Amino acid sequence: MLSTGKGSISLYMQIRDMLVSKVGKGEWLPGSIIPSEVNLAQELGVSQGTVRKAITELVESNVLTRRQGRGTFVSMHNIDRALFHFFHISDNKGHKVLPDSNVLQCRRKPATRIESSKLHLEAGTSVIRIERMRRISDKPTMVETITLPADLFADLVEGGGYELPNTLYELYEQRYGITIHSADEQLRAIAASKHDAKILNLEAGTPLLEIERVALTLDRTPVELRVSRCSTRNHHYHNTIF
Repeated sequence: MLSTGKGSISLYMQIRDMLVSKVGKGEWLPGSIIPSEVNLAQELGVSQGTVRKAITELVESNVLTRRQGRGTFVSMHNIDRALFHFFHISDNKGHKVLPDSNVLQCRRKPATRIESSKLHLEAGTSVIRIERMRRISDKPTMVETITLPADLFADLVEGGGYELPNTLYELYEQRYGITIHSADEQLRAIAASKHDAKILNLEAGTPLLEIERVALTLDRTPVELRVSRCSTRNHHYHNTIF
């Protein structure tokens, strides 16, 4: 029930949180259309402007998507979203192209101390660890190590982990009902190990850009740790802040 008493949370914020809850609990699924602003306003007993303000904020944070003439939908992952919201590597002319992927390993392992910490898991919890090489313009450019809680992605290895699709966030959403809404990233410069140098056709010790990303659900539960080691010989990190 909405509260309008003195000192209560702003009405539009209560509506925003209510809409977020519907998405987070799966009442509104990715790709589904939500009720119109008019219908929501009537249902909640508030003005259409208040509902619009709540929806606008969720559109700006990519929880919802407006489609001209069609309505407002729960955002879902596709190639465009993967490229423009979660991939920040560009060539030296500023062009972004989603790289191709080749899975090198996909195995179930006990979590390391760092993996447990980043994913909020108990020490030694079973995780699925994926290593893949990514090519841009047919050139080996990145080595990625991806760690997932095994209890959330139980059949990933058994289901043919070496045939994983290029855009994993789509897979998480469609097969497991887990939608990535945001991510925290940290960057640092490292020297290429012999292992990474061999995959990327570089000399060991060549400078690489390491991007550590923790991917989060709508309620900010961490569900993926991704560490990407990127050759910057022909590419660089580029992220526009809105």
